[in-house]
Amino acid sequence: MYERFPPTPPQVSRLLPGPAGRRPRRRMEPRRIMVYGALLLVSVYYLLPLWVMVMTSLKGMPEIRMGNIFAPPVDITFEPWVKAWSSACTGLNCDGLSRGFWNSVLITVPATVLSIGVAAVNGYALVNWRFRGSEVFFAILIFGAFIPYQVMIYPLVIILREIRLMGSVAGVILVHVIFGMPIITLLFRNYFASLPPELFKAARVDGAGFWGVFLRVLVPMSLPIFTVAVILQVTGIWNDFLFGVIYTRPDSYPMTVQLNNIVNSVQGVREYNVNMAATLLTGLVPLSIYFLSGRMFVRGIAAGAVKG
Repeated sequence: MYERFPPTPPQVSRLLPGPAGRRPRRRMEPRRIMVYGALLLVSVYYLLPLWVMVMTSLKGMPEIRMGNIFAPPVDITFEPWVKAWSSACTGLNCDGLSRGFWNSVLITVPATVLSIGVAAVNGYALVNWRFRGSEVFFAILIFGAFIPYQVMIYPLVIILREIRLMGSVAGVILVHVIFGMPIITLLFRNYFASLPPELFKAARVDGAGFWGVFLRVLVPMSLPIFTVAVILQVTGIWNDFLFGVIYTRPDSYPMTVQLNNIVNSVQGVREYNVNMAATLLTGLVPLSIYFLSGRMFVRGIAAGAVKG
């Protein structure tokens, strides 16, 4: 028989949970003050232009001419936003940014889906289905990620002309897919390389083939890296100006090209409130994506997007 220990007296049991009293306050050390001060200064530096843009877009021109661009509007008006969207002149057309918005959607959505789809399959094949010359192929692909866009402008003009896609939405989509694949392939390849190889071996034992392993095993568990790829591609394609102005025609200009035409217009009175409203409208899509999926973006980066 085991000996039974006597019960703990109630006076002792009250003292067991731990030390009582107020928790000591953290002292504001000079190092912490410097860190928080630097963060505050950087935040103000980046948020001040956004504040000026928003405040200016909500003012009328008489109030803007009075100066004091940092002051909030006395009389809030949304007419600059309406004009920037529906009636501002962007060259020969005076239908605002609405035409460019839908052109950007027609360019961004297919280019993002195609580039991510092809890059995900490439990264998966480079990790788990090695073929002869795969290392050479990967080296060439990575080398293409660091070639400046400006070097390839004229060759791509000739190629698109020969295949009769120059000046079309399909042509600029093809260009974005080509230039987006190398870096996105690198992201997926590094992410898939960080996963346990037992997952792929178990799926093959169960009879899954190339597409079975990819669609049933990798895609469901790769949401963070897909989010990273979507954010990078949507931001890059939506904010692109160079490819849009070169490889499309005026009737299919993306939103950024039309924004440039509004801001740099030399006819009539320069309406700063309309320019600021047009700039904010152009940046709403990438900003919304960042705010909605920012946490998933951080998870994707931490889960293997920068591992190699």
